[in-house]
Amino acid sequence: QVQLVESGGGLVQAGGSLRLSCAASGSIGSINSMGWYRQAPGKERELVATSTSGDSTNYADSVKGRFTISRDNAKNTVYLQMNSLKPEDTAVYYCYLDVRRLLSRVKYWGQGTQVTVSS
Repeated sequence: QVQLVESGGGLVQAGGSLRLSCAASGSIGSINSMGWYRQAPGKERELVATSTSGDSTNYADSVKGRFTISRDNAKNTVYLQMNSLKPEDTAVYYCYLDVRRLLSRVKYWGQGTQVTVSS
């Protein structure tokens, strides 16, 4: 069983910063990627940032230059440093872990952490 535990959300003023953390534990196996999605009220969940096992990163256009994803492989932890936050960044942020199994891929999700940016 795999668990993802997130931390670091909260309330911040526009222009401020937050750092999200997500620690994976359990029978993880081989990791394809880790990353973050977010979902704002009334909107679909959208991909924010990914970090692959090959150390490549990808970002949504809306966060490029402001957000940075990083990983500590020894701790199976992924971070999201969010700078220059905007009110439109307000959402529940979910981390994910994509792993290889014998004949398939499995994606696990964190419980979500609220990020609220006030104007």
